Amino acid sequence: MLIDDLTIRVLSGKGGDGIVAWSGNKMSLGPTGGSGGNGGSVYFAGVSDLGALNRLRNRKVFEAENGFNGRRQLNDGTRGKDFIINVPVGTVIHNLSTKHDQEIIKIGEQLLAAAGGHGGKGNFHFRGPKNTSPTQFQLGLPGQEFEIRLELKMIADVGIIGLPNAGKSSLLNALTNAKSKVANYHFTTLEPHLGVYYELILADLPGLIEGASGGKGLGIKFLRHVERTHILFHLISAESETLAEDYQTIRAELGSYNQDLLKKDEFLFLTKSDLLDPATTKTKLTQLQKLNPNVIPLSINDPDTLTAVKKILNGIIKTKSIV
Repeated sequence: MLIDDLTIRVLSGKGGDGIVAWSGNKMSLGPTGGSGGNGGSVYFAGVSDLGALNRLRNRKVFEAENGFNGRRQLNDGTRGKDFIINVPVGTVIHNLSTKHDQEIIKIGEQLLAAAGGHGGKGNFHFRGPKNTSPTQFQLGLPGQEFEIRLELKMIADVGIIGLPNAGKSSLLNALTNAKSKVANYHFTTLEPHLGVYYELILADLPGLIEGASGGKGLGIKFLRHVERTHILFHLISAESETLAEDYQTIRAELGSYNQDLLKKDEFLFLTKSDLLDPATTKTKLTQLQKLNPNVIPLSINDPDTLTAVKKILNGIIKTKSIV
């Protein structure tokens, strides 16, 4: 199961304490108390692994190491080790404590989640002409503690959308060998699946139903991921007797969730077209052309129609390389 929404707590390290210490050398008496080391910080780092959040689900608190206390003879304490939390690229980091949001959009990108506390000064730093034997020192400052919600919004070049059983998983498998689960019943895809077509990332996204934007079915999980895709492949099954209604159901849910989703480039496919005779296929394509002129028949059992899809993808690759 793909984890794409998770709440955790992060705690950076406390700064080490400064100390009061004196030189034991007869010819160099004076303060030699070292300062404490800074506490370790907590960072989020972007990785390509879509399942990275799954490894966080059984742990609620992530802590960096505390800084070490100062030592004698002007030796400062060691800095605490940082703690790095790997999250998939496309993760939005909601700091529920400060109401501040950040997002990871590149592999290897690191974002600070909680800064380590500063170490306190030892008595050596309080020496002066009028204070030759200082007994002052500072305690290390506490680390930061925040409640963080991690929300994955996948970044894909092409998002494959449609009602359940429209053939999304079958198309992804045919193009990329992604081996998504395929069956002839509703809600086969319970989580997003990714495939790679040359340099393009294709995402087979869970099927929508009417009311999805209000949280019905798998809708919210689906719509969250659609936000980040650049181009939509909208699939409608040739077996449907309500083509226009099916199309408008998906479009209505997209618009209800976020009007910007309706502005994305969209290609429309009449899937399972091999189940129809040529005359019926032509009639249904004519109906769909009134809704979207970029409509073509598609059957994973017909190499010619798959070639047409690949031609579109190759065009997207060329456009992407120019940009």
